[in-house]
Amino acid sequence: MNRLPLAKITKFLAGGGVAALFNLLLIHVAIAYLGFDTAFLRNIANLVAIELSLIFSFFIYRIWVWPGGRWSLKKIILEQLPLYHFSAGAALSLRVLLIFPLLDYFGVNYLINTLIGVLAGAAINYVLSDRLVFNRSHNDIPGNASRHRQPAVYLPEGLSPGVTDQLSNRQLEDASAGSNLRLSIVMPAYNEEGSIVATVEHISDVLYDAGLSYEILVVNDNSRDRTEDLLIELSATNPHVRYINNYYPNGFGFAVRCGLENFQGDAVAIVMADGSDVPEDIIRYYYTLQEGYDCVFGSRFIKGGKVIDYPLHKLIINRLANLFIQIMFALGFNDTTNAFKIYRREVIEGISPLISHHFNLTVELPLKAITRGYSYTSIPIIWKNRKSGISKLKIKEMGSRYLFIVLYIWLEKHLSRGDYHRSKRKKMVKING
Repeated sequence: MNRLPLAKITKFLAGGGVAALFNLLLIHVAIAYLGFDTAFLRNIANLVAIELSLIFSFFIYRIWVWPGGRWSLKKIILEQLPLYHFSAGAALSLRVLLIFPLLDYFGVNYLINTLIGVLAGAAINYVLSDRLVFNRSHNDIPGNASRHRQPAVYLPEGLSPGVTDQLSNRQLEDASAGSNLRLSIVMPAYNEEGSIVATVEHISDVLYDAGLSYEILVVNDNSRDRTEDLLIELSATNPHVRYINNYYPNGFGFAVRCGLENFQGDAVAIVMADGSDVPEDIIRYYYTLQEGYDCVFGSRFIKGGKVIDYPLHKLIINRLANLFIQIMFALGFNDTTNAFKIYRREVIEGISPLISHHFNLTVELPLKAITRGYSYTSIPIIWKNRKSGISKLKIKEMGSRYLFIVLYIWLEKHLSRGDYHRSKRKKMVKING
């Protein structure tokens, strides 16, 4: 028992429970509302419900219980789903050909009947799924294939007009392969007089103690309090700190875009001004990036990650939104909506122009990077709720904007025929060169 992966088994059972409830709901609708009220029709309803709940459970297990690995549509359709059907075949055959007809013949309630079938196949389904369906090789883990090679660098297809500090091909290659990347921190700030000084000083102290070459670029998003006055003092006393005023209209996305058009480093991390991001995680980002990745994405919801004082309603919405994105893009990564991530300069240039005005930029940046072929990995991070000020994220205002940007990038992925993929830009650079 000590060797059993109890956490994984618990997740497996919970996911199976959700799928079972979905199965029950489908059968209930078929029998109670659609008139499937004979032995034959009840079996038909059971078969349809089993298939739909099986597919539903596959994605639950693939995302939650056995995350990571390759998420190409071809791999899912031609390999993993067939294997998953095979692994569940014994249990399904048992339910369809023996348990359900037999118990139905004796008049057992169809809800209890279905639950017995689910429990009978759970153990076999888990073992086969763990050993056969979701058993990933080393190269299936995101980023492992490129861990020991430096990523190729390609010029962007289109740049935002505000991006003026472009590097030559040679400079880009040196920045990618070098062991001493200069790090930029872009920090949007709107009415953060209660936290901006402590946040900037803490980050600066941690980066300085680590011996990194860095700058902290704070973008004052037209604050109405003393934020700008405090930034003037900080930039005057700390040579690593500078600030600019957002020249776009107010908005988180506009402020970050302004910072991304003006940072000077070889890599850039987007950090919140409210102190919610842990500075030590920036150090881990930095060194992970130098293993050869184009981007490093933190997750608060993997082993080692943590959230502190996360409001429950926001947590529920966050997990549902990220699950939707995972399914839409077949991702193993589960924290797309968090802004705290790090990118090489060429990634920012390669995903420009950016179009998000508000917090949906947090989704546009990583999804564009992934869709356009940049390598990434994820590491656990810690997030803690702000101690002063108020959150600028308004959930009611952001729902449609998040959906818009997700659908926009999904359409690019499936309809653009790779026009914006880095491999196409590589060919263009070779032709132009």
